[in-house]
Amino acid sequence: MDVLMLSRIQFAVTAGFHFIFVPLTLGLSILVAYMETRYVMTGDVTYLRMTKFWGKLFLINFALGVVTGITLEFQFGMNWAEYSKYVGDIFGSPLAIEATVAFFLESTFLGLWIFGWNRVSKKTHAFAMWMVALATNLSALWILLANGWMQQPVGYVINNGRAEMVDFMALLTNSYGWTKFFHTLFSGYVVAAFFVMGVSAYHLLKKNNLDFFTKSFRIAAVFGLISSLLLAGSGSLSAEEVAAVQPTKFAAMESVWDTQKSAPYYLLAVPDVKNERNAIEGLGIPHMLSLLAFRDPHAEIRGLKDFPKELRPPVTETFVSFRLMAGMGFLFIALSLAAVFISRKPKIEEFRTILTILLFSIPLPYIAGQLGWIVAEVGRQPWIVYGLLKTADAVSKSISTGQVWMSLIGFIFVYGMLGVIDVYLLTKYSKKGPDEDVSHIINIPAAKEA
Repeated sequence: MDVLMLSRIQFAVTAGFHFIFVPLTLGLSILVAYMETRYVMTGDVTYLRMTKFWGKLFLINFALGVVTGITLEFQFGMNWAEYSKYVGDIFGSPLAIEATVAFFLESTFLGLWIFGWNRVSKKTHAFAMWMVALATNLSALWILLANGWMQQPVGYVINNGRAEMVDFMALLTNSYGWTKFFHTLFSGYVVAAFFVMGVSAYHLLKKNNLDFFTKSFRIAAVFGLISSLLLAGSGSLSAEEVAAVQPTKFAAMESVWDTQKSAPYYLLAVPDVKNERNAIEGLGIPHMLSLLAFRDPHAEIRGLKDFPKELRPPVTETFVSFRLMAGMGFLFIALSLAAVFISRKPKIEEFRTILTILLFSIPLPYIAGQLGWIVAEVGRQPWIVYGLLKTADAVSKSISTGQVWMSLIGFIFVYGMLGVIDVYLLTKYSKKGPDEDVSHIINIPAAKEA
């Protein structure tokens, strides 16, 4: 393999591993903030114990997420120097704002939340967690606006062989970035909801702390259903954006080879890339693909044959990833509905089949998120900035295959160990359950409650 392929694999490994932690952070921060707010409003100590328990799991995930995210930006200078030279003035701006505003806001209030127990009032402490949740989601916004610019470059001119920003508001209001942001956000909420439901299901099956995990399960079930529905809606809007802006990606997502109007949607399709056709096409719904893409049943869908082979993305990988991701999205809605249904029953622990399914469903939203990134990034190829800069032209010219091999192996080894640590810690403290005694937190001096 050459430097280009090795660098692509390295970035895929590091970015994919980092994104294991991001979605849980996005959703769990909101759930923990909500649980603490319920404690402040009701005085129910169970919600305080929930805040401490789920907050501990949040902190474990957050810490490892920060560690794994640091290496990503270094790669822009080491492996992708030509990319940084060409578009660094534009791409660097949202990343700089994310680091100097969102991340520092997040870190500051997280520090207050961690060390503020019994030092600030309950309301102030809960407010700190809401600020952590806000900053976490704000951090995702700036990163996804940067990625959205790579998908749909706007507000720039080419000057002296480089892309230079001339309209920051164009980047800030880029529709591709915003649809990507909301879709990623809701996917993170689904991850958190299924994580909480799954861990709660484990304890409910063992009949541990029934009141505690019943309340946790109910909160997560409602959050999961709302998030799953919003995820489906944002996914539909994302598909429309792709169809309008990246027709090659959309054609690969649906394995459309020939340009056609009133295009049907095939529930069953198997791409045959070699012969530029589908080996199997079955269960077609007339006009549906045109309707989904452009809200017009007679709209034209451009096929892959309309584009040179060298400008087409890998079809099979994009198509399969998209179909699996979309299928999982509908599964999440069904499972969330089932979870909400049993959460309204007096004894949730008696619904053992559904609880067992939810326990083993914890990895599914993670997998769906990774598949979504495959669709987004592999489906954009051969462009690193769509229509502007090819991936082959963005790789560094001064590194050797040996150097990339060494760093790739190093990353895999270190990240592998971090992954083991993460799974070990989350499993250990999830199984351990909540602390029974929280009296040291309740005894806040009256003067501090003012």
